[in-house]
Amino acid sequence: MDSNTSNRSDLSGPRADWLEVVLEKLANLRFGSVQITVHDGQVVQVESTEKTRFLAASREDGRSKRP
Repeated sequence: MDSNTSNRSDLSGPRADWLEVVLEKLANLRFGSVQITVHDGQVVQVESTEKTRFLAASREDGRSKRP
C-alpha cells in the first residue's frame, strides 16, 4: 500500500458526512461546480457554485445574433 492510500480517511462512519454533502450538492446541480477543500488530509469545506444559463435570443428571421 502506498503512502497516499494509507493516509486516506475511512469513507464510512461519521467522517464521511462531507461525502453526503457532496452527493447532495451534485444531485441538485445542473450547471456549475463543487469544490472540496482539504487541510491536513481532512475535508474541511465544500462549496458549490451554480450557473444559470440562458439561450441566446434569436432574430426575427430565426438566426442567432452571433455569426
